Amino acid sequence: MGSGAYVVDLASVGMDDVGEVGGKNASLGEMIGNLSELGVSVPGGFATTAQAYRDFIEEGGLTDRINKTLTELDPDDVEALSTAGRQIREWVVSTPLPPSLEEQIRAAYAALHQDGDVPSVAVRSSATAEDLPDASFAGQQETFLNVRGIDSVLKSVRKVFASLFNDRAISYRVHQGFEHEGVALSASIQRMVRSDLGVSGVVFTLDTESGFREAVFITASYGLGELIVQGAVNPDEFFVYKRSLAAGKRSILRKRLGTKLEKMVYAENHSRQSAVRIVEVPDQERRRFCMTDEDIEELARQAVTIEKHYGRPMDIEWGKDGEDGRIYILQARPETVKSRSGRSVERYTLKARGRVIAEGRAVGQRIGAGRAKVVFDISEMKRVQEGDVLVTDMTDPDWEPVMKRAAAIVTNRGGRTCHAAIIARELGIPAVVGCGGATEIVEDGAGVTVSCAEGDTGFIYDGELDFDHKEFTLEKMPEIPVKVMMNVGNPERAFDFAGIPHKGVGLARLEFIINRTIGVHPKALLNFDSLSDELKATITELVAGYPDPVTFYVEKLAEGIATIAAGFAPEPVIVRMSDFKSNEYANLVGGREYEPDEENPMLGFRGASRYISRAFRDCFELEVRALRKVREEMGLENVEVMIPFLRTLGEAREVTELLADHGLERGKRGLRLIMMCELPSNALLAEEFLEYFDGFSIGSNDLTQLTLGIDRDSGLIAHLFDERDAAVKVLLEMAIQACRKQGKYIGICGQGPSDHPDLARWLLDQGIDSISLNPDTVVETWMHLAGETLANDLGDDLQGS
Repeated sequence: MGSGAYVVDLASVGMDDVGEVGGKNASLGEMIGNLSELGVSVPGGFATTAQAYRDFIEEGGLTDRINKTLTELDPDDVEALSTAGRQIREWVVSTPLPPSLEEQIRAAYAALHQDGDVPSVAVRSSATAEDLPDASFAGQQETFLNVRGIDSVLKSVRKVFASLFNDRAISYRVHQGFEHEGVALSASIQRMVRSDLGVSGVVFTLDTESGFREAVFITASYGLGELIVQGAVNPDEFFVYKRSLAAGKRSILRKRLGTKLEKMVYAENHSRQSAVRIVEVPDQERRRFCMTDEDIEELARQAVTIEKHYGRPMDIEWGKDGEDGRIYILQARPETVKSRSGRSVERYTLKARGRVIAEGRAVGQRIGAGRAKVVFDISEMKRVQEGDVLVTDMTDPDWEPVMKRAAAIVTNRGGRTCHAAIIARELGIPAVVGCGGATEIVEDGAGVTVSCAEGDTGFIYDGELDFDHKEFTLEKMPEIPVKVMMNVGNPERAFDFAGIPHKGVGLARLEFIINRTIGVHPKALLNFDSLSDELKATITELVAGYPDPVTFYVEKLAEGIATIAAGFAPEPVIVRMSDFKSNEYANLVGGREYEPDEENPMLGFRGASRYISRAFRDCFELEVRALRKVREEMGLENVEVMIPFLRTLGEAREVTELLADHGLERGKRGLRLIMMCELPSNALLAEEFLEYFDGFSIGSNDLTQLTLGIDRDSGLIAHLFDERDAAVKVLLEMAIQACRKQGKYIGICGQGPSDHPDLARWLLDQGIDSISLNPDTVVETWMHLAGETLANDLGDDLQGS
């Protein structure tokens, strides 16, 4: 790069030039020069240099005026900050560019349209600090899209320069200890990607909530990408598994359909500086995913290539050109929140749930409570005091100074990569975005609780509820003579739970996925054409985005299983096939049409008896299809299959034959079949049952109530329910010894070890292979067992001496 140049071609710069063109522009040049041959597409263009900005400020006589205004400013006074920022921006925009700079911009812009067409360009900002070239200024400056004609370009460059004095940018520099005059700005002028005719969005090369590194997280919506960044639309979301992607396997873990109500497109009137407008998205387009599976995986491949080049997780903006059909990278910068997280783990848990008044996308995995302040305009910022819950339509960078005061943030619009979400993560504040009508539903001044600690969905509860907050540091866990696994039902928490020390998942419940993610009885989906019009309409709404109701069921099951399996890979994930009782199945949409009315569903039509019956077999086959998809198409062969509630040896034979007939054959591709040992008959005939299976997972809850003849839901006799009862222990010991004798797997996945560390210790002494615990008890139980092991070893040593 020439030392006297005010304008440089993006292809001529790289990361060594951050000080002169800022991080974003240096990154664009780095990718053009190094990653183009690896399949990463970046639109070409040019950039102004930091020196161009400095000379513009100095020659325009702005330096002293700006410094005086900012020196006298209290950045925590929101009103004064807004007034000062507005004044400085007006000065900058009204100041002409130095002749040399204007001349070089004109020449570079002319070179972009040598073919005769007047090019449409994007004018973006790229800030840099003289002494701290790695400083992050993400989201603080302006972007102008579909800029046409040199006069509009020149004006946009001045506006980009002026955005260095946006309220948030001024506040950020003060709180980070940067001298204002030490920060400069580079403007990039790039050919527009016609995503107004296609789709665009943001991609992170890790999970933004848990920091899980093996997933690529994509948000996408129709039109230009500014609406996603601003939080003006609720986009589609996709997770891609890097290991399956690298292996050439099906790699999409999970999809979520966003509302995508609006899109930003080119305006017909090109007399304005930035010629864009916002239009409604047709209902038919809203109801389908805006990206094909092929595009999702292509984008993920580009993102992983970028991540490998930089050697760290990345935050990337992208667009698909609706004319040439190609996916382009528009920006790439390091992810700066989760990638810096250490080994400390925080857990927030509500002590009791209240009435849900609104819900949306959860950001931050925390809980906050306070008085709701419903705010519609930045002029009302003074109303938000320390510890309030900010409720608004959407936020922009100038809101950051007041966002810092909030205990939590709630917005009507936006996805997990919008401005409100990004700032909330940086500040460590829980946020629920994309709630729809929160500003109308939440009462101003009312006490509310915002919970982002329950999965992908965030909830706003009525009242200020009590909650627990625990924080602990996970260093190397002590060795213990048993594998500690986890019980995981909710796929949305899988990546988070995978950060806890573990040896896999001892129980993944399919019924959680069916109930929470699908919500429809499988028979209703299989018999969709014969349903009433009312029921068809309800189901049609639920299955939007998928080609047909049955595919929806299989895909959603596969997504849930795959997400858990990917989170815990390469450790085993034991997936228990559905164990709904008839009354629970009846509560699903359409369920009452197909379920019997049983007096005692606990002992009725459930488990293996269901699978092999003619009435339910076709539903069971859908579960098998989902499991095969995860194991064979995605390559997640750490998934193992578990059959619940097997009453007889005849059922054991029939269900294993049925599985084999549909492609889940024991031993094929290393598949292990496990059975739940939860009936007295299972323990009494343990050796015979093991002829059909590769091991047992003890379900201590059902085993205890069936051994002692107790209804655990009855308050009258609940005090008698105890997994440590002598009769229960006799059966536990029989099951454990039978598996040990045959060299087969033996674990426990019931509630007992989570509730009673002394039972966990007893099981360890019996030689159990694994104990599967609820995630919130893993560390405590692990340390308890380690402490007792150490004490026992010390006692043995003392006796020996």
